[in-house]
Amino acid sequence: MEAAELPVPAPGPGEVRLRISACGLCHTDLHEVEGELPLPKLPIVPGHQIVGVVEARGDGARRFALGERVGVPWLYSTCGACGACRRGDENLCEHARFTGYHVDGGYATHAVVPEAFAYRLPGGLTDVQAAPLLCAGIIGYRALCLAEVKPGERLGLFGFGASAHIAIQVARFWGCEVWVFTRAPEHRSLAKTFGASWVGGAEDEPPDLLDRAISFAPAGSLIPVALARLRKGGTLALAGIHRDRIPEMPYALLYGERTLRSVTASTRRDADDLLALAERIPIRTEVEVFPLEEANAALRLLKWSRISGAGVLQIGRRD
Repeated sequence: MEAAELPVPAPGPGEVRLRISACGLCHTDLHEVEGELPLPKLPIVPGHQIVGVVEARGDGARRFALGERVGVPWLYSTCGACGACRRGDENLCEHARFTGYHVDGGYATHAVVPEAFAYRLPGGLTDVQAAPLLCAGIIGYRALCLAEVKPGERLGLFGFGASAHIAIQVARFWGCEVWVFTRAPEHRSLAKTFGASWVGGAEDEPPDLLDRAISFAPAGSLIPVALARLRKGGTLALAGIHRDRIPEMPYALLYGERTLRSVTASTRRDADDLLALAERIPIRTEVEVFPLEEANAALRLLKWSRISGAGVLQIGRRD
């Protein structure tokens, strides 16, 4: 990833231009930079957990006032006309565009976004604290929903990074018991801080079976391990856009009406619901902050699980 001078983008009809103050780091950024995801556009500015203030508005854009703080997530736009959109599954839109993937994202001083796909952010959080809500938070929330987590159930989280440290707060708010499977000692310590009642490695045998589980780690090898920890009728959700090869496994791990399902992007309703919960709980984010100039170094730390909580690029300060 290389630094470059780009012209400040102009907002089109229904769009707003943000002066960016912070952008969260995500494993998807890492997969893009390392070539694990095919890129529809090059060059591309990565980043899709953007916080900034509205600096300019295109024709017809009136949802946000100039100077208002807003956030931009992964979902940048949808067609609104395909079968998925008509069913209410806009995250599966055949013509969806994603921030920092199809269009330039938040590793920059400015970005343009359709106002219909931007969000007011809860108060009480600084810009760098709010940034992780916009992907880590939203995807974690959708994963909880697709795992069919019910209040009071026992939930297992495999991996404990940016998304999991937000998802655990929602699960604990719902009265769930949460067990965390992670390797790094600092991540185990953070999990306990956020209310995990049991913490161990994926190879460790927990005290009992799980009702639901979410795997945030991109390792396909964890899937049979997680399934083996599930009760009959339980659900394992796989959060993340990229995962390495899933190994062969005995059918007995899936038998017993266990469900295995992927989590694909998110909808605007997911974003609205998570941001409302963030204010109600209230959610607090654990962040490590890096200047934009250190984005490559920060992504390397992310790759080796050396960021506690969420990594965020601080790009500018609001006046």
